[in-house]
Amino acid sequence: MKHAVSRRSPAETITAAIVERLEAGTRPWVQPWTGASVSRPLRACGTPYQGINVLWLWMAAEAAGHSSPYWMTYRQSQLLGSQVRKGERGTVAIFCRTYQAEEADEDDDAEGSRIRRVLKSFTVFNACQIDGLPGRYFPEPRPVPPPTERDSVLDRFFAAVPAKIRHWGAEAAYSPVLDQVTMPEPGLFRDLDHYRATLAHELSHWTGHQNRLARQMSGRFGSEAYAMEELVAELSSAMLGAELGLPVGHLDHHASYLASWLKVLKADSRAILTVAAKAEEAASLLLRLGRQEVHSGSAEDALAEPPEAIAA
Repeated sequence: MKHAVSRRSPAETITAAIVERLEAGTRPWVQPWTGASVSRPLRACGTPYQGINVLWLWMAAEAAGHSSPYWMTYRQSQLLGSQVRKGERGTVAIFCRTYQAEEADEDDDAEGSRIRRVLKSFTVFNACQIDGLPGRYFPEPRPVPPPTERDSVLDRFFAAVPAKIRHWGAEAAYSPVLDQVTMPEPGLFRDLDHYRATLAHELSHWTGHQNRLARQMSGRFGSEAYAMEELVAELSSAMLGAELGLPVGHLDHHASYLASWLKVLKADSRAILTVAAKAEEAASLLLRLGRQEVHSGSAEDALAEPPEAIAA
C-alpha cells in the first residue's frame, strides 16, 4: 500500500490544486450533481466532513472517479474487517487543534491573541479503494421525490430563513447596508432550481452581516476582502447544493472573479482554509434556519477520528 507523499504542507497542496483548476478556468467546487446522488463527503461513522475537507475530498473523488461518499483511515478499515487494496494511494485530510497558550507573547495584549491553532493531517481512503466493506458504504442514489413534494420542501426551507428579499430588476445581489437580498422574479430563471441556487448564494452573503456571522463585508470589487467574501458565498452555496440537491454550475463569474481569487490564494496558501471555515459557518447557519435535518450521527469509539475543526 502506498501513501501520497508531498514535500508541501497540506494547505500548500490543497491550494496548489485549486489554483491549477482555477487557472484552467474551472471552479473545483462546482460538481455535476443531480437530486438523486447528492452528498457531502462522509466519515466512516456517517457524519459529514466539514470545512476545507468538503471541497478537497470532492476534488479527490472526482479526479479518481470514486462513487462512494465515504472516507476512512487505514485503521478504521481494519476495524471494520476490511482491507485497503495494495497499491492504493491515500488522500490527506486536515484538522486543526485549538489551544490557549500558557504564556502570552510580548505582542499579545488581548486574551484572544493567546489562542493558538496547530494544523494537523491524516490520511484517508475512499470506500472504493477498500475491499470487504459492508454494502452501506456504497449507497444507491437516493430516490427523487415527486416534483410537487420536493418543491414544497424547498419552498418551506427558504421561507424559514428570515431574510428580507425584494424581487426587482434583472440582477441578484445582497446589500449589507440595507441588509436586503435583491432577486429577479423566479420566472426570469431557467427553472425554479436555478432561482433557488442563486438565492442560496445571496443568502450566503446575508449570513455575513454584523448581526449574524460578522464577516468583512465592506470590500470593493477587486479588493482582497471582496474576493474572499465571494469565495465564501461560492463555497457556502456549493455546500447547500449538496444538502438540498441544487445546481451551482450556472453562476456566471467572469475572468475578473477568477483573477481576484487566484491573487488571494497565491498570496497565502492558508487563505482557502479560512474561506472554507467561514463557508461552513454560513451554510450551517442557513441549514439551521431552514430547519433542515442534517445527518450528524455520533461515531462509535472504534471509528472515532481526530477532532476536525472547521477553522484553520
